[in-house]
Amino acid sequence: MSEVVILLSGGLDSYTAAAILKAEGYQLNALSVRYGQRHVRELDAARRVASALGVARHFELSVDLSRVGGSALTADIDVPKDRTIDQQIPVTYVPARNTVLLSLALAWAEALGVNDIGIGANALDYSGYPDCRPEYMRAFEALANLATKAGVEGTRFRIHAPLMQMSKAQIIERGLSLGLDYALTHSCYDPSDDGRPCGRCDSCVLRAKGFADAGVRDPLAAAGR
Repeated sequence: MSEVVILLSGGLDSYTAAAILKAEGYQLNALSVRYGQRHVRELDAARRVASALGVARHFELSVDLSRVGGSALTADIDVPKDRTIDQQIPVTYVPARNTVLLSLALAWAEALGVNDIGIGANALDYSGYPDCRPEYMRAFEALANLATKAGVEGTRFRIHAPLMQMSKAQIIERGLSLGLDYALTHSCYDPSDDGRPCGRCDSCVLRAKGFADAGVRDPLAAAGR
């Protein structure tokens, strides 16, 4: 069985991406990163999701990007609420986050002898992040094959972003068709102290729109969470 290292945040996108790769026959090695994010509760969700997916390995790393700052997710900057979602890069962009996370995934994949790396990035229903675009994924894949011992010796690393051209509704519909329980996930950028989603940040708004467009109720809303 082929293996993949999948970045698993605990959000519905990475959960669905992992499930799609599993359905395609990959054995999952999940990597979750504590990078100084204020919505650290997503790591609890990542553990729940990893268990539900039956991953072969779940590896957690810490890289404190809060010391770098520059983002509402890692610094003392207000998370924007009730804004109109557009393709402008918002203050919730974490400088070079996907490059950092994919580099960690690449390092672990090379150490494991795994050629495939998965990520739940999406270019349609997203918040304007430059590292969620197809051209970025192609560029990182090229970098992976230039920057590693395995690549130089002939291994071809592949970056899988199965959600790239899907709307949030399509992502949810695909996940439900695979039997996923989205009550296990966490999406909010600025949850309350008890973990309740704010319902007003970009991530909450995109999630709510996705469930509405899919014509199904968000199980977190149904549970009052």
